[in-house]
Amino acid sequence: MRVALGIEYDGSGYSGWQTQLAPPLATVQQTLEQALTRIADHPINVACAGRTDAGVHASGQVVHFDTTAERPLKAWIHGSNSLLPASLVVRWAQAVADDFHARFSATGRRYRYVIANTPVRPALQAHFLTHHARPLDAALMHEAGQFLLGEQDFSSFRAAGCQSRSPMRHVAALVVSRHGDRVHIDIEANAFLLHMVRNIVGTLFEIGEGRKPVGWAGELLALRDRTRAAPTAPAAGLTLVAVRYPERYGLPVSGR
Repeated sequence: MRVALGIEYDGSGYSGWQTQLAPPLATVQQTLEQALTRIADHPINVACAGRTDAGVHASGQVVHFDTTAERPLKAWIHGSNSLLPASLVVRWAQAVADDFHARFSATGRRYRYVIANTPVRPALQAHFLTHHARPLDAALMHEAGQFLLGEQDFSSFRAAGCQSRSPMRHVAALVVSRHGDRVHIDIEANAFLLHMVRNIVGTLFEIGEGRKPVGWAGELLALRDRTRAAPTAPAAGLTLVAVRYPERYGLPVSGR
């Protein structure tokens, strides 16, 4: 039997999603698998829709696993949650077809990056946002982001350690909006390269401060050279908020 789960986690206390062999560091995958293994009474291995970096959060992560255990779906939710730390929770569980794969069946992922654009750093919700003291022009950042839409080569926004075979990605939407002293950057694509969102945010910071022109985002894209772009933005503030799948799988809408 194959089961899909929708999970939510505060990534600030984890060394990313993927289990680390050496040294043994706490990861989301390892923590979740340990709980599910106890519920199933046999070893459980999970696959996720998107591997998040250390310090990155998720409100709409989706995973799947195979099991021979016969359990009601609520056992995978409430049983697992009784064993998980407060920073990680299973929100829903659903039986899925054997051809479903949390990563390869996904047609889109959406991330949100939240910035506290204030002179003094906030103390509340500090793990869930990035503080940026210099004033940002959200309208200019949004305009610059439109250069990144469509199917393009994102080599300039790809971390050196990225293992993807192709730098091509399709960005369906990139919206920058201001909400009082908060700036939100929402970006959706079919998939993302390693640190792609954070590298894009770093570039938008330069444009939002007025240090670079709006067209710089497009110029960097054409250069296909990571060394010419801005530094990587911090992990704090980045959340995987939704994953999209074909309707035939009948999964709940992930994220919130």
